[in-house]
Amino acid sequence: MAGRRYDPERRQRIIDAAIRVVGRSGIAGLTHRSVAQEADVPLGSTTYHFKTLDELMVAALRQANEGFAKVIASRGGLEDPRTDLAAELAALTGEWLGGERTGVELEYELYLAALRRPALRPVAAEWCEDVAAVLSRRTDPVTARALVALMDGICLQVLLTGTPYDEEYAREVLGRLLPGEGGPGAGA
Repeated sequence: MAGRRYDPERRQRIIDAAIRVVGRSGIAGLTHRSVAQEADVPLGSTTYHFKTLDELMVAALRQANEGFAKVIASRGGLEDPRTDLAAELAALTGEWLGGERTGVELEYELYLAALRRPALRPVAAEWCEDVAAVLSRRTDPVTARALVALMDGICLQVLLTGTPYDEEYAREVLGRLLPGEGGPGAGA
């Protein structure tokens, strides 16, 4: 029994299980019991590590938010001022949407759950703020936030309609927000 008590990965297994439960059954299927069963841990473990479902969803959303950040970090093109920012953002969005679709859907389900669960709002806002901060190195903060909003809108349209992602369309509309890249003042 003492061996079961020391389980340093248990908290992480619970978060991973919560993500799988939401991916399979949606937010409505997320309960301490469903997560405990998925993680193969006693029910008390889930409530020990996460007193409320909101706490568990915050941890799951924070982990899910790392998906896009990893895509950004892996490409590195946003740091190079010679890179066409609109093209890089369109390619990043395509890479993210082209990955495991269930993961992207899960991220948006948790992200949109913040509409009804105030505890999730700060974590949902972190994603927008973090991406906008990266983009602010290449453009002004207002344009950076507009680019994030546009990428969010494109992603939601793709996910909700089931239509394939159109990278050229994304590049064009993102470029319209950027001075000198198809945006106001381009070619003037």
